[in-house]
Amino acid sequence: MKYWRGYLVAAIVAAATWALKEFAESHWQLIDMVYPYVSRMGQDFLAAWSSNVSFCLWQALGLFAVAALLTTVVLMIVLHWNPIQWLGWVLATVSLFFLLNTGLYGLNTYAAPLAEDVRLNVSEYAITELQGAALYFRDMANKTAPSAEAPHSSDFDELALAAGEGFENLTQKEFLSVFAGSTVPVKKLDKDGVTGVHYPLTGEAAVNPKVPAAGLPFAMCEQMARRMCIANDQDVILAAFLACRANSRVEFQYSAYFMAYRYCLNSLSGYEDPEIIVAVTQLQAGESAQLKQDLETYASSFAVKADKPYADAPKGEGAPVRSNVTDLLVSVYIQEIVLPQQMEEEKVFDPMDETQVDLSGLPNAKVPANG
Repeated sequence: MKYWRGYLVAAIVAAATWALKEFAESHWQLIDMVYPYVSRMGQDFLAAWSSNVSFCLWQALGLFAVAALLTTVVLMIVLHWNPIQWLGWVLATVSLFFLLNTGLYGLNTYAAPLAEDVRLNVSEYAITELQGAALYFRDMANKTAPSAEAPHSSDFDELALAAGEGFENLTQKEFLSVFAGSTVPVKKLDKDGVTGVHYPLTGEAAVNPKVPAAGLPFAMCEQMARRMCIANDQDVILAAFLACRANSRVEFQYSAYFMAYRYCLNSLSGYEDPEIIVAVTQLQAGESAQLKQDLETYASSFAVKADKPYADAPKGEGAPVRSNVTDLLVSVYIQEIVLPQQMEEEKVFDPMDETQVDLSGLPNAKVPANG
């Protein structure tokens, strides 16, 4: 029986992990009310702790785990341990790792969509509104694009230090508490082909410095948003857009509009309607030289693998519906740009204005000359 104890422990831990996920899926309203805030406090503590070293602590711990595993293999051979018993305890350790990851962070994927927290009304829209959003984001990208006279900084450490300002502005000026998380700078990620990662067990957010300059600030804000326990891919992209746009540095503003334009343009490019094809051609004709160059550079880089434009179908009955990235961005455009322009200016009542007061039937009332 002693040879199977590790397998028994692994099974118990795996069952506990499964039970947590099942509970979160069927009680997502309760999870949304409590879990993200508790999880965020844990991530804040871990981020402050791991920020004491400049390198990615999770990578060092990973190497240590591999070394420990190899050491146990050697000991198993030298001391003639039972390989079946050894494998059982290895599985138990891995299962415990997944349980900790799920308990500390993983259940955030079952929280309500970010749109609810930022008071964004996501609804159906016409193709003309998608075109309008693409045009708006393109023009804003052209406006904030770097030039020879005013080049943007591409220094990783400088941008990492500045990335938290956008989240702080969203929290303090727009009163969006969902962004009240750690703004510890992201670390450099030494891993080819990966844009960025967030490791919950150490609270570290890391970004590959080789990400094209136009998308680097956006990538930093994406991983900071994940550390703030915004776990769903599409919500992370919306959070990064809002944070970059709220940043006072033009590098972040350009990155926000650059990425938003990319998503909208890619959505329009998926249509085969001749009129829409013409509209896409016109949009591209209006791109500045810098914007056009940045789009081409980004499209040929590994960073495009980080695009997560489409949301998965809801899991379980009553689960919240996730919106695609383009739906979220177009909704921002409609709510902040289109609707305010359609609102009629409220007419302020002036009791001294006789045209606003009905005096007919009153003594000594002035009667119009043509009356």
